[in-house]
Amino acid sequence: MRKRRGQGSRKIVLVTSLGLALGVVGFAATAPERVLDAEYARQRWLAGAEVTQFSVAGHRWSALEAGQGAGRPLVVLVHGFTGSKENWLPLMRELSKSYRVVAPDLPGWGESERQPGGDYGPVAQSERLAAFLGALPEKPALLVGHSMGGQIVGLVAARHPGLVDRISLMSSAGVRYQENAFANAVLAGENPFQVTNKAELKRYLGIVFMDPPFVPWPANEALVRRRRADAQFEQGVLDGIGRGPDAFALEEELGNIRAHTLLLWCRDDRVIDVSAAEVFHRGLASSATVILAGCGHMPMMAQPRQVAGAIGGFLDAPG
Repeated sequence: MRKRRGQGSRKIVLVTSLGLALGVVGFAATAPERVLDAEYARQRWLAGAEVTQFSVAGHRWSALEAGQGAGRPLVVLVHGFTGSKENWLPLMRELSKSYRVVAPDLPGWGESERQPGGDYGPVAQSERLAAFLGALPEKPALLVGHSMGGQIVGLVAARHPGLVDRISLMSSAGVRYQENAFANAVLAGENPFQVTNKAELKRYLGIVFMDPPFVPWPANEALVRRRRADAQFEQGVLDGIGRGPDAFALEEELGNIRAHTLLLWCRDDRVIDVSAAEVFHRGLASSATVILAGCGHMPMMAQPRQVAGAIGGFLDAPG
């Protein structure tokens, strides 16, 4: 009898465990967004970051804030094309040890407001970002922009010099550089970043990362759904930042930037070729350049410690 009761108990445990496992799988299959959100929550916890809201420039903004403590310098991080505030979480985990950090979703992207018919090209976004900076309680010690975000940050520095004394342009768009497959595709009217299925997600990750991360199910399904919903919006924005009349407005205004600038690139960037760093250097009044090895277009995710070290050294150096 004891043996039969033990076997029965084991069967109950096995059936219960199987039921729980199937329940989790079923939940993940029907709500992959929640699984992805849970991963972002885990990364926020590691970075000590919280989600905050702003109402600026006629839009509701969602942002991440990390690094508490009075007297700490403020660093503002601006994401790139198809990106979001969550792209910065690995770097925020490093920077929040010494700085207060704010990383917003630009209007139209992530959890920030998108208005029908709104202009989300680089010039319009630079004016919104200038308003956002003006609404902060203090002037940032450093304003960082990645890719499209770098293009927007550069325009802010050129047109609103009183808002920033130091900027960092990271893998930044906005200038002409040595043509590559990505640039040629954009000029041909394509969106090389398009993601409407899992195969395109894999291709996209292979473009922006030298060593693409593995994105497990169902997080990959959630990412595909989000990107598929944004496909038309992405195409319109890419027209402005890559081939519209404002595509190279920043290059024409580099001479107006007086902020000391950190140019940070990965040598193997397949999106914005590293030759762009030299174009920026020649056009800027004051700049320092850091070129990292072993990474692609997303240095803040691929090498957050090295990027944090470069930023810390730049803020500590005279200039």
